[in-house]
Amino acid sequence: MPRCRVVLPQLIEKCTATSSLRVARKIHALILTSALTYVESPVFIFNLILSMYARCGSMVDSHVVFDKMPLRNVVSYSSLMSAYSRIPRQAHMAFLLFHQMENDGLAPSGFTLTSLLQASAYMGDVVLGSSVHGKCVKIGFLNNIRVQTSLIGMYSNCWNSSLAMNVFQEVMNPDDLAWNSMISGQVKNGKLFECLILFRQMVRDGIHPTEFTYSLILNACAKLEDLEIGMAIHAQVLVSAMCVDLPLHNSLLDMYCSCGDPNTALDVFVRIENPDLVSWNSIIRGFSESGDGEKAMNLFIHLTRQSILKPDEYTLAAVVSGTGEFPGSKYGQPLHAHSMKTGLACSLYVAIMLISMYFSNNDAKSSRKIFLCLEHKDDILWTDMIAWHVRIGESEEAMIFFYNMIKEGYTVDTFTLSSALSACADLAALRQGEMIHCFAVKTGNENEVFVRSSMIDMYAKTGEIEDATHVFSCLPKCDIMCWNSLLTGYGHHGKAKEAFQIYYQMLKHEVRPDHVTFLSLLAACNHCGLVEESSFFWNSMKEHGLKPGPNHYSCIISCMSRAGQWGEAEEVILQSPFVDDYMESWRTMLSSCIKDGNLEVGIQAAQHILNAKTEDNATATLLLTKLYAAAGRWDDASEMRSKMRKTMPEKYTGLSSIHIQSMQ
Repeated sequence: MPRCRVVLPQLIEKCTATSSLRVARKIHALILTSALTYVESPVFIFNLILSMYARCGSMVDSHVVFDKMPLRNVVSYSSLMSAYSRIPRQAHMAFLLFHQMENDGLAPSGFTLTSLLQASAYMGDVVLGSSVHGKCVKIGFLNNIRVQTSLIGMYSNCWNSSLAMNVFQEVMNPDDLAWNSMISGQVKNGKLFECLILFRQMVRDGIHPTEFTYSLILNACAKLEDLEIGMAIHAQVLVSAMCVDLPLHNSLLDMYCSCGDPNTALDVFVRIENPDLVSWNSIIRGFSESGDGEKAMNLFIHLTRQSILKPDEYTLAAVVSGTGEFPGSKYGQPLHAHSMKTGLACSLYVAIMLISMYFSNNDAKSSRKIFLCLEHKDDILWTDMIAWHVRIGESEEAMIFFYNMIKEGYTVDTFTLSSALSACADLAALRQGEMIHCFAVKTGNENEVFVRSSMIDMYAKTGEIEDATHVFSCLPKCDIMCWNSLLTGYGHHGKAKEAFQIYYQMLKHEVRPDHVTFLSLLAACNHCGLVEESSFFWNSMKEHGLKPGPNHYSCIISCMSRAGQWGEAEEVILQSPFVDDYMESWRTMLSSCIKDGNLEVGIQAAQHILNAKTEDNATATLLLTKLYAAAGRWDDASEMRSKMRKTMPEKYTGLSSIHIQSMQ
């Protein structure tokens, strides 16, 4: 018998340490075969076994032990309730056990209540959580710091940060756990500035932040993309001489990468003794998002060659995203092959990035092939396929994907509808656009900004400017996209004065114009030959602090050239920062010279294009031939045609399409 007293403490120690189900069952068997006659509290042993099985993840075994207990106390119930409360799909079992415990006449402890609050948090049920809160008040546990901390966590998880703050303010002397729970809740609920204020108050109250506290604050800085505050927090960590653990290192990496400073993130990364896959994914993602695909690829290669860690779907998606703009044969295709070799190609996350990569390389065929090979698709992938086809000018294919998406029962959101309407606008398919408009009304998406903006654009481009105006007038509040869509529509149809009125109404509503606004205004001026107005809007653009882009320069140069203001147009071209790299301005001037027969200026413009040796050379040669012909210099025109036959590729026959209404 004395031997049993020696063995049992050792078995008890193993019960609290093991996490292996196989070992747990062996320990259980040893306890069952030992003489427990002299054990003072057999309930204590049963509770240990129950908790041991729960820690090993076997709730079935844990509940079997509970059911077979000859006698149960509040610890028995609370231990099993605590285990269930940590499993989201089984959290409701904690409340069933609580009712059973009350029927057995046992009073709940603080541990019982915290378990119920944790279960409410996982279930996201604020009503259940509030009922537990009432129970805490009724039986006098409201001043228990652990219960208060659990209440804060429960309300935060149920997206009610105001009630969480009310509970926190009632805590007499909050410890670091209570502060962390409150800060974590604010981060979760998107109240990032509030969590920074809480952190400052925590430090002022003399509570030393923990590694978890700093991780939470760095997470907030990452979401705010506030590098200055993030660096200040990093400095505070260093000054505190805290032993920086891996999660805190990863939070630092995430903050620097999210704030667009991957080089400093790399300095942090190289100081991590044993980086995990989260560390690698963060640093690769940081360089990918900052546009340094080469560095992202080098890190990926280093990971695959020197680390025992294996890249997962997030690693591969990050590196594919970073190298998507490079030629597909350089990085994209090898990465695609690697994903197929490792079995990650079937990951939806990786597939989306590979599809984007191929579309960026004008390889829609490969993108469609990946899409068709995927067994499981989601709404986002379908929407991406539609949007990408619109972006590359394959609007007919986009409409096919849109109809198939609806046919297969996927949920259409605002971005899907916006892309489909853009496809209709490109195809000038009014009938299809009206059908999608009706579908948007049916699904309750007609008032979304993206959808309304695309509707206005679609009606304007299909010639229904009155319908576009009606859609615009029905909006309770218009953003810059909607204003621009209507303004562009009027300009596109040669109604410059109406476009100007829209612009002034826009200013009256205190909507700040952007680059697209002024591009539409300049295009309208160019379309109607309004030189003075174009100069006015050109200067207004600069007054609003906006720098003209290549397209803005093309519009005003075209307008001046068509009005015969060759000197002014040439002056604008020479002042342009794109004069050496962007030949469109000279080509625009050359086109105008053909109309007016200005041989001298036209030859000068053509010479600028030909000297640059760009892809515009063939176009310049063709335009110069037309200029010679317009000026009656037929020998020069014949010579230019001879050069064109030698250098220009064969021209393919153009195709047109018309919509034929089906006959009943």
